[in-house]
Amino acid sequence: MTDHDALVYDLDGTLVRLAVDWNEVAADVRSVLADRGVDVPREEDLWAMLERSEETGHRAAVEAAIAEHERAGARESTRLPHADRIPEDRPVGVCSLNCEAACRIALETHGLTGRVAAIVGRDSVGAEKPDPEPLLATVRDLGADPERTLFLGDSPGDEECARAAGVDFEYV
Repeated sequence: MTDHDALVYDLDGTLVRLAVDWNEVAADVRSVLADRGVDVPREEDLWAMLERSEETGHRAAVEAAIAEHERAGARESTRLPHADRIPEDRPVGVCSLNCEAACRIALETHGLTGRVAAIVGRDSVGAEKPDPEPLLATVRDLGADPERTLFLGDSPGDEECARAAGVDFEYV
């Protein structure tokens, strides 16, 4: 990590673990769409339903349902060991597939707000990971150069996002 001028972390599974039952979230999203007359195949996962909500004009309602769970889960989240390793000698950001409000709540809950200079969530820039734009927005907010930034994450989607953004990547 010493070869990088800035660090960007994913949130859930990296710095904290949100207390979210994702199966319950998916069931709620399925209900939100059903209440709006959208038929969703049983095998469709949460993120596919989020895409479907965009296509059918119900993104705001689905986003609200997901974010409600994420905000509650952020308040009950568990701090992970990497949260104790955030360096103080360079700019640090968070780029997450969770909503920005949940990121802020989790960071505040664990006393990390002052350690993180930029926060970009799923709903911050009009695109979500693995699209590179959220990570690039985080890097810009830090005033950093993508080629001199390291993204630390816990998923293949995080790695894909970093590669697309021209940012180095490391699994946590």
